[in-house]
Amino acid sequence: MDPRGSNSSMLHCKTWQYTRVWIPDPDEVWRSAELTKDYKDGDESLQLRLEDDTILDYPIDVQNNQVPFLRNPDILVGENDLTALSHLHEPAVLHNLKVRFLESNHIYTYCGIVLVAINPYEQLPIYGQDVIYAYSGQNMGDMDPHIFAVAEEAYKQMARDEKNQSIIVSGESGAGKTVSAKYAMRYFATVGGSASDTNIEEKVLASSPIMEAIGNAKTTRNDNSSRFGKYIEIGFDKKYHIIGANMRTYLLEKSRVVFQADDERNYHIFYQLCAAASLPEFKELALTCAEDFFYTAHGGNTTIEGVDDAEDFEKTRQALTLLGVRESHQISIFKIIASILHLGSVEIQAERDGDSCSISPQDEHLSNFCRLLGIEHSQMEHWLCHRKLVTTSETYVKTMSLQQVVNARNALAKHIYAQLFSWIVEHINKALQTSLKQHSFIGVLDIYGFETFEINSFEQFCINYANEKLQQQFNSHVFKLEQEEYMKEQIPWTLIDFYDNQPCIDLIEAKLGILDLLDEECKVPKGTDQNWAQKLYERHSNSQHFQKPRMSNTAFIVIHFADKVEYLSDGFLEKNRDTVYEEQINILKASKFPLVADLFRDDKDSVPATNTAKSRSSSKINVRSSRPLMKAPNKEHKKSVGYQFRTSLNLLMETLNATTPHYVRCIKPNDEKLPFHFDPKRAVQQLRACGVLETIRISAAGYPSRWTYHDFFNRYRVLMKKRELANTTDKKNICKSVLESLIKDPDKFQFGRTKIFFRAGQVAYLEKLRADKFREATIMIQKTVRGWLQRVKYRRLRAATLTLQRFCRGYLARRLTEHLRRTRAAIVFQKQYRMLKARRAYCRVRRAAVIIQSYTRAMCVRRSYRQVLTEHKATIIQKYARGWMARRHFQRQRDAAIVIQCAFRRLKARQALKALKIEARSAEHLKRLNVGMENKVVQLQRKIDDQNKEFKTLSEQLSAVTSTHAMEVEKLKKELARYQQNQEADPSLQLQEEVQSLRTELQKAHSERRVLEDTHNRENGELRKRVADLEHENALLKDEKEHLNNQILRQSKAESSQSSVEENLLIKKELEEERSRYQNLVKEYSQLEQRYENLRDEQTPGHRKNPSNQSSLESDSNYPSISTSEIGDTEDALQQVEEIGIEKAAMDMTVFLKLQKRVRELEQERKKLQVQLEKEQQDSKKVQVEQQNNGLDVDQDADIAYNSLKRQELESENKKLKNDLNELRKAVADQAMQDNSTHSSPDSYSLLLNQLKLANEELEVRKEEVLILRTQIMNADQRRLSGKNMEPNINARTSWPNSEKHVDQEDAIEAYHGVCQTNSQTEDWGYLNEDGELGLAYQGLKQVARLLEAQLQAQNLKHEEEVEHLKAQVEAMKEEMDKQQQTFCQTLLLSPEAQVEFGVQQEISRLTNENLDFKELVEKLEKNEKKLKKQLKIYMKKVQDLEAAQALAQSDRRHHELTRQVTVQRKEKDFQGMLEYHKEDEALLIRNLVTDLKPQMLSGTVPCLPAYILYMCIRHADYTNDDLKVHSLLSSTINGIKKVLKKHNEDFEMTSFWLSNTCRLLHCLKQYSGDEGFMTQNTAKQNEHCLKNFDLTEYRQVLSDLSIQIYQQLIKIAEGLLQPMIVSAMLENESIQGLSGVRPTGYRKRSSSMVDGENSYCLEAIIRQMNFFHTVLCDQGLDPEIILQVFKQLFYMINAVTLNNLLLRKDACSWSTGMQLRYNISQLEEWLRGKNLQQSGAVQTMEPLIQAAQLLQLKKKTQEDAEAICSLCTSLSTQQIVKILNLYTPLNEFEERVTVSFIRTIQAQLQERSDPQQLLLDSKHMFPVLFPFNPSALTMDSIHIPACLNLEFLNEV
Repeated sequence: MDPRGSNSSMLHCKTWQYTRVWIPDPDEVWRSAELTKDYKDGDESLQLRLEDDTILDYPIDVQNNQVPFLRNPDILVGENDLTALSHLHEPAVLHNLKVRFLESNHIYTYCGIVLVAINPYEQLPIYGQDVIYAYSGQNMGDMDPHIFAVAEEAYKQMARDEKNQSIIVSGESGAGKTVSAKYAMRYFATVGGSASDTNIEEKVLASSPIMEAIGNAKTTRNDNSSRFGKYIEIGFDKKYHIIGANMRTYLLEKSRVVFQADDERNYHIFYQLCAAASLPEFKELALTCAEDFFYTAHGGNTTIEGVDDAEDFEKTRQALTLLGVRESHQISIFKIIASILHLGSVEIQAERDGDSCSISPQDEHLSNFCRLLGIEHSQMEHWLCHRKLVTTSETYVKTMSLQQVVNARNALAKHIYAQLFSWIVEHINKALQTSLKQHSFIGVLDIYGFETFEINSFEQFCINYANEKLQQQFNSHVFKLEQEEYMKEQIPWTLIDFYDNQPCIDLIEAKLGILDLLDEECKVPKGTDQNWAQKLYERHSNSQHFQKPRMSNTAFIVIHFADKVEYLSDGFLEKNRDTVYEEQINILKASKFPLVADLFRDDKDSVPATNTAKSRSSSKINVRSSRPLMKAPNKEHKKSVGYQFRTSLNLLMETLNATTPHYVRCIKPNDEKLPFHFDPKRAVQQLRACGVLETIRISAAGYPSRWTYHDFFNRYRVLMKKRELANTTDKKNICKSVLESLIKDPDKFQFGRTKIFFRAGQVAYLEKLRADKFREATIMIQKTVRGWLQRVKYRRLRAATLTLQRFCRGYLARRLTEHLRRTRAAIVFQKQYRMLKARRAYCRVRRAAVIIQSYTRAMCVRRSYRQVLTEHKATIIQKYARGWMARRHFQRQRDAAIVIQCAFRRLKARQALKALKIEARSAEHLKRLNVGMENKVVQLQRKIDDQNKEFKTLSEQLSAVTSTHAMEVEKLKKELARYQQNQEADPSLQLQEEVQSLRTELQKAHSERRVLEDTHNRENGELRKRVADLEHENALLKDEKEHLNNQILRQSKAESSQSSVEENLLIKKELEEERSRYQNLVKEYSQLEQRYENLRDEQTPGHRKNPSNQSSLESDSNYPSISTSEIGDTEDALQQVEEIGIEKAAMDMTVFLKLQKRVRELEQERKKLQVQLEKEQQDSKKVQVEQQNNGLDVDQDADIAYNSLKRQELESENKKLKNDLNELRKAVADQAMQDNSTHSSPDSYSLLLNQLKLANEELEVRKEEVLILRTQIMNADQRRLSGKNMEPNINARTSWPNSEKHVDQEDAIEAYHGVCQTNSQTEDWGYLNEDGELGLAYQGLKQVARLLEAQLQAQNLKHEEEVEHLKAQVEAMKEEMDKQQQTFCQTLLLSPEAQVEFGVQQEISRLTNENLDFKELVEKLEKNEKKLKKQLKIYMKKVQDLEAAQALAQSDRRHHELTRQVTVQRKEKDFQGMLEYHKEDEALLIRNLVTDLKPQMLSGTVPCLPAYILYMCIRHADYTNDDLKVHSLLSSTINGIKKVLKKHNEDFEMTSFWLSNTCRLLHCLKQYSGDEGFMTQNTAKQNEHCLKNFDLTEYRQVLSDLSIQIYQQLIKIAEGLLQPMIVSAMLENESIQGLSGVRPTGYRKRSSSMVDGENSYCLEAIIRQMNFFHTVLCDQGLDPEIILQVFKQLFYMINAVTLNNLLLRKDACSWSTGMQLRYNISQLEEWLRGKNLQQSGAVQTMEPLIQAAQLLQLKKKTQEDAEAICSLCTSLSTQQIVKILNLYTPLNEFEERVTVSFIRTIQAQLQERSDPQQLLLDSKHMFPVLFPFNPSALTMDSIHIPACLNLEFLNEV
């Protein structure tokens, strides 16, 4: 196309100096120049200055249209739509694309209805999920150009017009067609995802790697070039969800299988298979590297840089699996592909005659080929070298030459691969098919663009033929749209000439055209390519689109719409015939592998047209691959490749014509594949070939520039006069009058119904007038401002001079005053100093004298003390020496007596032995001995056994007596001392001896005990020392670590001051993330629950009635039914099991959970018992020490020993109960795992109930015994203490030591009275001595001995436990120290910044663990507190019962007070804040109070009234101790609220109403739960309304989760109401009148740019909506904290939506938009302050948008500007800052664009930022919500129930 064909942009006859034009250039295609002088009529040349300041005299010829093109104003450069340019021509288009591509890195640009996509050869972050959601639902002109915008437009038109759509992606190889089509399909898969679980969208996307593997290859122009065309139809149902897909392919390049040019590759699948040949499952393929095979090594280079073939092969296999291709079929496919490689490497040997050839039988590749395909080796070896000729009379076999054999082998390889390709495509279509009815579809056509090479063959001819057909369809569609636009606007239509390529198409496909002549030549037996070329010359030599080359007789030239292409006729006939010998095909048909045989069956051959005709009759288009399979070559009526391609192409055109097309033209910017490198020559060539310039020419032929009246008025209002604006308010009439006055030629514009149409160049003229107007206004403003600045500067200097004078005089006066003050102060200082000096000297002398005196006196005292000490020690030495001498003398005498006795006894023994030996030698003795020996042996054996048993018994008794002996000695010693004091007579000798023996035994016991204590102390000391050493070493390591951390922190100065703050922020952030994750789980749970209900409704469409006492919570194991007191948990579980029934009991998880909870409580009780046991043992040790030192009575130890024994017994019983409960839990779990249909036997279920009841009764009995025993022991103790008047030598403890344990009542009382009796008896030793009952004392001593023995054993056990514990601590500290050393070593290897970060992470983990431990401790303490509270309640109840009994007794005695007592009872019957209802009225209560309740009914009443009424009902159920009623009411309430919210899921008022009521009910359950933490603000009256019997903690969690779900639904509703307003109000509406100026727009119009701003919103609309939200929330009593969070979330959504649109709209990134944004944000902040919501954090969420507005207004030139931007925009990521700078567009000529160097400077300064790679904000993000406790000041008895609620059945209690 001639670029000068449009006269709309030609140079006018009058052109002024400095006008910029475009002139042709051989290197850059077009070059910019500027006129140096005015042009006048008649001038034959123009004086131009080029950009390099070169002066050029450019000749022109106005008559022949030889004039340069005018250049557009800079303000229009970089437009999103090329049709928005004022001057529409080739250089303007090329320059606009270049500026957008290189300076702004924008690869997409609109050109009318065409999306131009330039391949960046670089991955860009503009295809993420966030970008998809940002474009979803947007109009095509609202956002920047993008492939997603085209896809959204197609999706929207399909849904709106209910018409099928097509996206046609075309371009050269390497231009990015496949990638664009892939992104379009990804968009459809994301936006129109499948509504079922078939994952059809994943299958659609999974087809891409398969098709790329088998249909793409590396070429010189593209590393992943598609060597076939495909049309993918994505089917949708009536709800526009993807339900299936279908693929059609076109013209696979089969020749690439056997031949590749230099530096090209075969199809990817061959190299992928070779890369995976080492896998075990591919050993049988006998493959090696790709260089070893002829078909893969032909192109030279077998690898692609940056591509891993093995990894891609794994992706291909995964995609095949996802599409349902079985593993066996996959192996068969890979075998066929491997066989093709082996076939290409078969060695063919030519014979000597040259007419025949042979293949070696031992050829390894041929053997592998036959083995992999399952065919006979001999037959294939024969028919590869021979062919069969059939004549009319006979059939004979003929040999073939080497070239013929090679050709036949290559043809066979191509045919096998083509058949396999078609089979894979067919199976992909089967996998993508669906049984559902298809409502509509969107087709994505990825087809080859126009191609021209040095040597063009049959493939290029077919490709260019297809592009001719597509270009014709494109031209007609563009022309049709242009005509429709003119007709819609009622503009007079004038016929526009456009290029019609029908003659070229007729040349190719008409009768006797190129394809017909080719088919005719193929039918000739000896037809050749040369003969066919000669026929073309003869037939078409006169055609204007056909030429014959001058230097060739075998080539021909076709003049296509894009360029002239010379085709070489060699190979055309062979490729058109696609000849494969029948004998080879028959061998493949006989394969033993079914897949190979199926590939070549005859019934697979069919004409695509027939299939298509059948499919057209169905509701959905389901067309097979248009690359049909070839029949045998000798079949009659065989269709040639050209005929089949023409048929499939016509079918494609029929499909496209039946749909609404959308065009994507991919441009390859350079041939070197360099990222963001633009070659103008290559770009212009492709622009001419793809039809973009034709679109421009058609647009420029009419009225290319189009403005709505509203936009024109806003843009050019400055050109209007005040009286024109005042005369009328009709913008349309104002625009008409202004245009008629500004543009005199009426042909230059036309007024449409909603738009103004301009000829080319008129918008540039208006822009010039506007710029002149602004320039004049600017000069006036500058003059005034400069004068004002000078006056301000003078006034400032004068004021500064006066200020300096005043301060100087004041300074001199102050300096004089200071001098006088200092002189006086110096005198005072001297006086004080001298006095202080004298006093210090005196004090020093006095202190020295006192010290001397003290030392002298101390020396004298020490001397006298030493003398006394020496004398005392000498006395002691003498005493011990005399005692030692006496003992030594006694020992000598005793030893001598013993020696004499031993000698005498030895003599007697020897004599007796001698006599016995003599007697034993006699025979009579032996006979006498043997008589009855056996019986004696048996008797002796029995006697020995009896003696052994008796010995064991005696040994045990002896050990017991020995162990108690020491304590008995001490007891007797005390008794003896007391007895000596009471008796005056001398003791008897026997008693003294006994006392002496007891004393010796006591000393022995003391020595043994001392040895044990020393050993224990020594071991404890060693362990403590070892622990201290380890702690010291650990402390040293910690100090060293702290030192290194401090050193690291000092190196990072920027983080040192903020470390603690960052830790807090990180911990807070983790808490927020944890809360957010939890609430997201709640949200997902609610969604799954909703989805479950929907599915259930769909499956059972009838009316279903649920039991009133059954809720959805009963089947949810996360929410147990109810948590009652400890006593009633198991009973409740049993009762529920009995009520539900035997069959359902196994499936009810409530019983299981309660049993599990009871087991945990028993485990905690056991631990408490263990702790109290240890505590009692320590107390007993302390009591023993006190008794030894002070002489107290030790009878109390007997009590402690008794309690210990009793405690051990109770612990064993506790363990037994725990085992029973574990068995019960196991039984319940086993029973729950059974199927519902398998009913458990009644015997096992009865056994389960009996065991539970027995355990519960046992527990109840034990607890009652504890209470009775405790009260009786306390009473007995008090009576005993009150009945004694003696001195208190007994430990008078007011409480029984074992009162908190399960002790048998009778045993405890009997033991206690026994101890008391013993104490009373042992008080009077005289009484004991008179009666002669010294045995009683001896028995008491035995008890003490036993007690001491038990204590010693306990002490040893405790010692061993301490040792084990210390060892465990030592091991743990060792492990911790090793970990710290490893961590320290790892830390040293890191960088300083990483060390700091690692240290912070370690500290955070440590704090987290500590927090978890503290949390567990708090939970344990809370449980103990609850237990004590419950016990206290029981005591209080008993006290109240006692008081009531006493009051009743008094009332019986005083009859005259009876009337007053009755009055008190009646007063108690007043309303106590409880509501009673019958069980059958529960459904009515829920219906009137929840389901059918309207918020308007409660206007004027107490906020949250339903919550208060529900709590009063719950309180009454708690008062009556009816847990089933509480459970049923709460479950029904929650289900009712869910139903209401589901029904009104778009009603903001209803949702907020139930949010406030749910929160209030939650607060009531907390406020009146009885927990002290929630009762701090309660009044005494409110404390009376607390729950008495039930703990509803778990239901509070259920209500909290429900509140989260309601809050999320509320936010969703509010966002749905606000989101349509945000973009229009924040970005498009003129909040400040006259500030924004609308730039010229092209074919794509913004949706909000209506005639008078119809359907647009202003900021006041958002504020009105916010006011509505705030009013509703406040009126319904929602907590203020939740209101703050609601508006924080809404303001974040406003920020995210606005910023995302700003980042995706070039027209919105301007200085005036920044000013509008700042004004709008300030209005929103003012609204927050007016509503007292500034504490919500909403302003902080708007910080990114605030910084973006400031960025648009900041200066963007110098280095200082870059630093200011980096320091200011802290909430924006680097990508967002760079994106805004790239999108920044001046609206006036006074503004300047952001230079590329400035953007690079910004990027360099922001490199250190660790920003996320996400460009857009997540507008769906939801902050975690908090529900702080907010108690109510109302009391339950003050609430009035209105009659409108119809709750008359509720009775006030």
